[in-house]
Amino acid sequence: MDYRTDRRKVLGLGASREGVHHWWAQKISALALIPLTIIFLWTTLPLIGGSHDAVVAAYNRPVNAISSILFFVVLFQHLRQGLQVVVEDYVHGRAALAALSVGTTLFCWAFAATGVFAVARMAFAG
Repeated sequence: MDYRTDRRKVLGLGASREGVHHWWAQKISALALIPLTIIFLWTTLPLIGGSHDAVVAAYNRPVNAISSILFFVVLFQHLRQGLQVVVEDYVHGRAALAALSVGTTLFCWAFAATGVFAVARMAFAG
């Protein structure tokens, strides 16, 4: 027996009233990561083994800096969404679920902020 109203059935909203928002957000971030990863690798791989000055000069270019910052933000947002799904699927108990959800979110924010700070520092070093 289904206790949802006809409107809820049409909208596809479940008990959490979220629907497929999380699924779509994860798919969109995965799609955005394809060109961002290619651009990031295209600009970063030639710098491996180079001098510090060469790396700073490369990230002084706005296109390189902005694309790298976007890469870090989207990458760690996508990672946070994926970890959230894993935690929700495999962790039982409200306290553990809340602690792991907050922990994974802070972990992803910290690494995204570190990447953004590193690129911004190089971009404005010139």
